[in-house]
Amino acid sequence: MIPVLSHWDSYYVIVGSSAAALTGLQFVVIALVADSQFRVPTSLRTIAAYASPTVVHFCTVLLISAILSAPWESLGGVAWCTAAVGIASLLYDVVVIRRALSQKEYRPELSDWIWHTALPILAHTATLIGAFVLVKSPTESLFTIGVASLLLLFIGIHNAWDTVTYIVTTYRARQAADEHKGEPHSG
Repeated sequence: MIPVLSHWDSYYVIVGSSAAALTGLQFVVIALVADSQFRVPTSLRTIAAYASPTVVHFCTVLLISAILSAPWESLGGVAWCTAAVGIASLLYDVVVIRRALSQKEYRPELSDWIWHTALPILAHTATLIGAFVLVKSPTESLFTIGVASLLLLFIGIHNAWDTVTYIVTTYRARQAADEHKGEPHSG
């Protein structure tokens, strides 16, 4: 194990485990919402634009944690693998933006663009930059990658919470409108 990486073991155990647990929880929440009374009009395009990236952010954090926790012999391999994650993530950001623009069921607000596109791009760019300078400046790079991973974790938490609160408030508004019309709510 590379000594500079060993200082990060506990950090990536915590961050990676949190990402793994939250990924599983996201699947449970989606399954429960699909089977519940919360019938919110949506499409696969909307899910692909807003729910899927949340899972991808959690999985990216898990992958970075695994890469930085592996018993590497040199920082070169860590840098290449982390750079690959950064590049793939930035390409995925382009896909997410295209999906958000092409879906018609939900009109994104400024906060959606910030949390679903701008902040992930920032985190993925920081991961890529950290990977590029890892061999020359390992301490600074590891802090950059660590902060980017934590940012992705917080983005995922925010976006998951935002989705759940949107579903609940939309359902409640529909229920209130149905009751106001005198129609029983079907759910």
